[in-house]
Order: sequence, then C-alpha cells, then structure tokens
Amino acid sequence: MRAGVLMGGCLAVLFALITSVVMVVDVVSQSERAAAQGIAPASCDAMIGPTNPGDRQAGAAAASKLDDEQLRTVQQIIAIGKERDLSPRAWQIAIQAGMTESGLRNLNYGDRDSLGIFQMRPSMGWGTPAQVTDPEYAINKFYNVLQGVPNWESMRPGDAAQAVERSAFPDRYHRWEAMAVYLVENLGKVSDASGCGRGTGNLLPPNPRAAKAIEFALSQRGKPYVWGATGPNAYDCSGLMLRAYEAAGITLPRVSRDQYKAGAMLPIERAKPGDLVFWAYDKSNPATIHHVAMYLGNGRIVEAQQSGVPVHTRKIDFNEPELLPVAVRPGV
Repeated sequence: MRAGVLMGGCLAVLFALITSVVMVVDVVSQSERAAAQGIAPASCDAMIGPTNPGDRQAGAAAASKLDDEQLRTVQQIIAIGKERDLSPRAWQIAIQAGMTESGLRNLNYGDRDSLGIFQMRPSMGWGTPAQVTDPEYAINKFYNVLQGVPNWESMRPGDAAQAVERSAFPDRYHRWEAMAVYLVENLGKVSDASGCGRGTGNLLPPNPRAAKAIEFALSQRGKPYVWGATGPNAYDCSGLMLRAYEAAGITLPRVSRDQYKAGAMLPIERAKPGDLVFWAYDKSNPATIHHVAMYLGNGRIVEAQQSGVPVHTRKIDFNEPELLPVAVRPGV
C-alpha cells in the first residue's frame, strides 16, 4: 500500500514537471513561428507606467490635484518633447523629475543655488540663473542631458530621472510614476504609454531556457530554506533563482533586488512560465524588494520562502500584499 502511495506521488510530481516544461516549450514555439513569419516582437516596457487598475486610479487622482501652473508645465514638457521627436518615455521621465524637484513649478529658490522646474544649479554648469529659470531652456536642457544617459530608454523612468538629476535621494522619483503616465496618455494624447496594451505582453518571447530553469527549481522541492544559501542542499529565495537559471545557462545576480533588473519587464498579469516575480516592502521602491519566486503558469509559483518552510510550489494571487505589478523575464 505504501509503495503504491509513493508511486502515485512520484507520478503526480512527474506530471506537474512535464506539464510546466511543455507550457514553456509551447510558448517558445509560438514565438519561433512568429519570428519565422517575419513578425517582430513588440517592445513592452512595463515600468514606463502603472500596470494595475489601482495604480491608474492613483495616477488620475494625483493628476486631478495639479493647478493651472503645474499643468502648463506638463503641457510644455510634452510639447517640447514632441517637437524634438522624443518618445513618450522621455516626457514621462521629465514630468517625474519636475514633480519631484519643484512640484512642476518654476521656482526662483531651492537648495543652495538650485533653481527652476528641475532645480538646476548654475554652479554645476546647468546654465545661468536666467537660463535655468526659463522653462523652455530648462526643459530642453533636461532632454539634452537625458539623451546623453546610456540606455536611458530601457531604464525605469524614475531611475532615468535620477541619472539626469543625480540626487542624494535616488528612489524618490518613482513616487510620481502613475501620475506621469496618466498625464502622458491624457495630455500627450498617447493611447498606450507603456507599450503594454492588450496582447502585447504575449509577443515578448520567453527565453527557450526557461523550461530548464523550471525543471531545476522543481527538482529542489523539499530542500530547506537557509538565508544566504545557494545550494545544493539548501536555498534562500534568490539563491534558488540563481541556480535554476544557472542550470539553464543564464547568469543572474545574487540578490533579489538585483535580479529584478536582470531581464525584460512586463506586467505581471502577462507573466509566462519561468518569469520572476517580486515582493517589496514599498511597492513604489524596488530598493525594498525582499523576495523573489519563479512563475510556473496557471497561477502557481515555486519558491524558497522562509525559515522552516522547504522549497515548495503554491498558488499566487496577483493582488496579494507587497507583490510588485511587474514580472521579469531573464535572458531577454
């Protein structure tokens, strides 16, 4: 009887493993067929703006509190961005920077000699006091510096704003992400600022090696959680992801906060098997990420969760507390 139970359990585990791998291979095959037909994968930049309905509502609520002066600044940022043929992402970065630095107001005061919408400092080579308090000059100057930032278009907008402003508080620009995307879409007449419209996320192909990563992660079930462990006898959350993708030939950073930056981002609702999902104490601040798991499809994940709980699979609710609205696809 016991042998029969054990055999049944092994078959169930094997079936779950095969099912997960087949799901990944099927999605990959679809992507390969599309490529053979000359269909280019769409560019889905989930972190250009919010992906959850609640985030959009928060963005609209924040935008509704702006006064006429602030809205004029936003309109000028967008107008100049359009004149320069810059993408909506550039407009959003400038809006987030301006809101953070001055509340989108052309201030004649600030920290030390900081002035204007973006609190540019004449002593640091941004221009004369008269120039940096001229909105047209300041906006163009911001865009000039932004375009000099390597790979700015692939960065999270708040991080790109920080790269321009070089603030002592680098994470504060993320606060206005939802509001900025709302303004870009509504004042800038952009129907889908994120590029992640319906169906777009499915066009971002999972890495074919995701199946191998899933196979490895599932094979580690039952092993204990130990903080800082990277196998082979125990794991913490990021250690398990590190070794799973290592088995698939993809090198991930060691800790979850860095793994968040190690692939293509897409809305979590469009996550595919093998994608990584993250939890943070402050969902607006990736620096507070404290947990990572691997999505298996069909609303399930595999994870090394915490002390006393071995590596396991479980159901995931995309609305559960602290879960970020973005998934990451390693190797893409």
